[in-house]
Amino acid sequence: MDFEDSPAEAAFRAEVRAFLESHATRRTGTDADWSRGAMNEDPQRQRAYVERCRAWMATLYDNGWAGITWPKEWGGRGGTPAESIIFNGEAQQFDVTTGFIGAAQQLVGPPLLHFGSPEQKERYLRPLLRGDEMWCQLFSEPGAGSDLAALATRAVADGDEWVVNGQKVWTSEAQHADFGILLARTDPDVPKHKGITFFIVDMRSPGIEIRPLVQATGLAHFNEVFLTDVRIPAANVVGTLHGGWAPARATLASEAGLIGGAGLTSTFDAVLTLARAQGRTHEPLVRQELARVYTNERIQRFLGMRMQTAVMHKRGTPPDPSVMKNFFAGSLSLRTELAVMLEGAAGMLAGADAPQDGFWQRQFVGQFSARIGGGTNEVHRNMIGERALGLPPEPRADKDVPWRSLPRS
Repeated sequence: MDFEDSPAEAAFRAEVRAFLESHATRRTGTDADWSRGAMNEDPQRQRAYVERCRAWMATLYDNGWAGITWPKEWGGRGGTPAESIIFNGEAQQFDVTTGFIGAAQQLVGPPLLHFGSPEQKERYLRPLLRGDEMWCQLFSEPGAGSDLAALATRAVADGDEWVVNGQKVWTSEAQHADFGILLARTDPDVPKHKGITFFIVDMRSPGIEIRPLVQATGLAHFNEVFLTDVRIPAANVVGTLHGGWAPARATLASEAGLIGGAGLTSTFDAVLTLARAQGRTHEPLVRQELARVYTNERIQRFLGMRMQTAVMHKRGTPPDPSVMKNFFAGSLSLRTELAVMLEGAAGMLAGADAPQDGFWQRQFVGQFSARIGGGTNEVHRNMIGERALGLPPEPRADKDVPWRSLPRS
């Protein structure tokens, strides 16, 4: 691995640091950092967090730092992946985040940039990049489970519009979204991957009902979305009719890399500080588990460094996004489980009654979403086997069967 900056990269890093120093404050690693997120059930605090993320996104855009690798014609900087890595690495030291607004950009941007029409790019990309308009992802369905291509939401042509009926679930931040990217079945008489179309949908359209899903953490990050006779203009089809699986794959690949490369809210240092406060660092089993947490965090960082070396210096092969996603989920589980165990009996409490206002309890319960979000760990293990290891693909008896003929829940 090679982490040395070229002269041009060193100059770019200095420019990044100067911008961040003048527009943000450094992280403290304490509850004073707003960028840790709205770990509170209060809707007003959650909304305030979203607005701070939006304000930071606008600051980036207005100063030429949003969409570093995006083309300049669509509001980006026209920079290199190496410059994006440098900026993200420096920004992690500061009390700033774009939250789900930034995540949505990474999910929505790739399919629009690669498959969107000129009119779609002109209308949506700049407001997306500045954070003026928020987006959500309407992919998962309760009847499809981990098999996204089995989705049953239907879109039927009616003149120059499509009429959509169906249900989506696990839709992050749908309650705040202005637009969504939607997968719907437009041809039920072909195999499941071939009859799907990728749409842009206005989340204020009549017939859309958003119901929050209150998680075990007490937060309502996810939602279920019901679509009843929702009308979408034909101009909102992204890519080709019935060819929605290609832009969907672009979104899914970006999503796996996004999760796998996520920053750490709960770090080894935070767990070690907790162990010391509880006076338990002398216990052999605690020391062993601390070593496991330390090792996993370092491995995750090394995976990121491998990605950095492959991108910045074109050396070696970057780790598969599925490897990074699954390792992140496993590492998060180790940290949070150990932290709650260290708190002893108090670890069974929640909210204001728990130590640190229930921070570790929410992290512990919330870790399970990391195993599901962006595709379950099991689905990504299949991808690792097929893509990274070259193993034979999973048997698929339904590969050539029309969707209409498939058994459904």
